[in-house]
Amino acid sequence: MKKIVVFLLVLMTLTAVWATGEKEAEKVELIFTSVSVSGDSHTEAMYVFADKVAELTDGSVEVKVYDNGTLFTQENEFDALVSGEADMAYISFPTLATQIPSFSMFGSGYFFSSYDHMTSVLNGSIAEDNIWPQVRDTLGIEPLGSMYLGSRQVNTRNRQVNSYDDMEGLLMRMPNSESWLFLGEALGANPTPLSFSELYTALQTGAVDGQDNPLPTVEKAKFYEVTQYIAITNHVIDSIMPCINKAKWDSLTVDQQSAVREAAKAAIEFNDKARIESEASLVKFFEGEGMTVTYPDITEFRDNVQAANAANTAMTSTWDMDLYDKVQAMAK
Repeated sequence: MKKIVVFLLVLMTLTAVWATGEKEAEKVELIFTSVSVSGDSHTEAMYVFADKVAELTDGSVEVKVYDNGTLFTQENEFDALVSGEADMAYISFPTLATQIPSFSMFGSGYFFSSYDHMTSVLNGSIAEDNIWPQVRDTLGIEPLGSMYLGSRQVNTRNRQVNSYDDMEGLLMRMPNSESWLFLGEALGANPTPLSFSELYTALQTGAVDGQDNPLPTVEKAKFYEVTQYIAITNHVIDSIMPCINKAKWDSLTVDQQSAVREAAKAAIEFNDKARIESEASLVKFFEGEGMTVTYPDITEFRDNVQAANAANTAMTSTWDMDLYDKVQAMAK
């Protein structure tokens, strides 16, 4: 009789699992790779994410973090994510635009007007309805939200930038994608592709004249040690998307997926708060390090960059202009 009762209990449990379609949770390992440097908020956010996932899944999902480009370079991590060699990575819109050309719109100069504008679009219904499905269906990766990288500024070795004309002929490092390189041209510079891991040495030796990144990146990567000037241009309100390989995502149970999404939200909130606070204090820090911070006319930069965008019909012909107008109407 006892054996029959035990058998019936097991059968009832299995029937419930089959009925819900829920898989029994198994131990899962997620490899999370990034080229972000130690101490940077979106590096620290990876560990916030890992801890939160472990907490919410009772340890059934373990996130292993590889930062500082220790596993894949900036040029290789996207391919690694798509192929499944890496399970998770931060992906930018210009990188996505190499495969989905219309996405160059989201990384173009002066597309977003502020942090609030950016996050309301990229963490709201527009992203859920118009961005994430394309990424999921075209590339086989699952976006988990958008994280604030900061407002990109021009950082130079020995040329002070007080106007758009001062950018002419400036050999400026940009990430190696068509969208990034065009942005360098739109800013009036002479862009050259270079891996982030090689940038400090290139600035130090004069192989490039300058680079563009948010102020927290300039600090954490110590570019202030090998440059003299920062121009506050705010030419891109920049973001990155924590993404997971779709096959890996589909292998998770529903509860594990829910935990990963919740952990990603916590990581995004941690990063964005830290990033905004850091940006607010860094100008004084750089000036204390002997750097000169200039404030060229942003209207002049915006007009020239947007004119360059409009003239690049090969790029803008791929854009969804109805969506473009909808996003711009949300600017405050």
